[in-house]
Amino acid sequence: MDERLSRRAASEAVGDQGWRLVLGALCSSVAVTSLAGAVEVASRAVAACGAEADGHLRVDVRADRVVLTVQTLAIGAVTGLDAQLARAITASGLTTEPGAGRRSVQLLEIAVDALDIASVRPFWRAVLAYADEPGAAADGPLVDPLGQGPAIWFQQMDRPRPQRNRLHLDISVPHDEAARRIEAAVAAGGRVLSDTRAPAFWVLADAEGNEACVTTWQGRDG
Repeated sequence: MDERLSRRAASEAVGDQGWRLVLGALCSSVAVTSLAGAVEVASRAVAACGAEADGHLRVDVRADRVVLTVQTLAIGAVTGLDAQLARAITASGLTTEPGAGRRSVQLLEIAVDALDIASVRPFWRAVLAYADEPGAAADGPLVDPLGQGPAIWFQQMDRPRPQRNRLHLDISVPHDEAARRIEAAVAAGGRVLSDTRAPAFWVLADAEGNEACVTTWQGRDG
C-alpha cells in the first residue's frame, strides 16, 4: 500500500471520484457557503483519513471552498495508501470535485534557469526559508515547509540565454483542464511557443515574450 503509483495509475485510481493528479499529488475541492461549513468539511476529511491524516492530508480552508491535497508527505509522492485515503474522503459523503469555487485545482512552480545550480540553489533556499523537497536529489526542487508558497525548481542550462527571461512559471493543472487554460491564455493575448512536449507541457508567452508553461501529468510515464 505504501508503493509509489505511476502517474497514470494514480490518476485512474481516483479520477472518477472528483480527484485529479496535479504535480505529484491528488487534489480535489469541496464547495461550501461559509467558513464554518469549511471547517466542518475539513474535520470530516481528517476523520476519514484517521491516524494517517497528519502524514498525508493538507487542507486549505476558505469561506467558499475547501481544497484537499493527499500525498505521502515524507516522500513527496502518491502511493496506494494516498489513493485509498482520497477515496475514503469522498466516501464520507463529501462532494469532491476539481472545479469547486472559482477555478479548478492547480499547483504552481517557479523555474529558475541556471548554469550552475549548486551555486544559486542555496540562495533561493535561504531567502525563501524553504526546504529540500522530500526524496529529491541534491539539485532538486525547494518547497515551502508550510505548504503555502510555490515550489522552486532549477532547469539546467548549457549556455547563457540573455535573449529570454530566466525565470518562468509552471502551472500544473488537471489533464482535462489544460486545453481550456491554453485557449483562455491565447484569447487573452498570449501565444503558444511550443507544443512539442505536449501533453506533458506547453510553452506559452505573453505579448512581450514572458514565458509560462501549462503542465499535466500526461506524457511523462505509462
